[in-house]
Amino acid sequence: MAPVKISYVVSFSSQDPKYPAENLLSEDGIQPWLGCPKDHRRQLSVELQLERASPIGYVDVGNYGCAFLQIEVGRSSWPRDQPYLTLVPTVTLMTPADSKLDQNRYGVRMFKEGKD
Repeated sequence: MAPVKISYVVSFSSQDPKYPAENLLSEDGIQPWLGCPKDHRRQLSVELQLERASPIGYVDVGNYGCAFLQIEVGRSSWPRDQPYLTLVPTVTLMTPADSKLDQNRYGVRMFKEGKD
């Protein structure tokens, strides 16, 4: 299955001016999206629009210091009050020890049906 491009960032909870959410649209994947350094909330979220409705067979996620990840999906045609469906339940990308020691902050994980 060919990769589906992300068309645009619909919304985000926070962003560092040097590392905006639009970096997630980058084809080369070099620049991360980071929360604003002055914003100390413990959870960030971003809503992305794919270029077309597509079945999702797998998702590759590049990590840049994120401890936990959850992926939810929906359709833009759904009513606003319809909740998203969980595609990837909350998974740990960094252990508490890694976080405290500031190690293993970077990596890539692939999530596919039946596996994580």
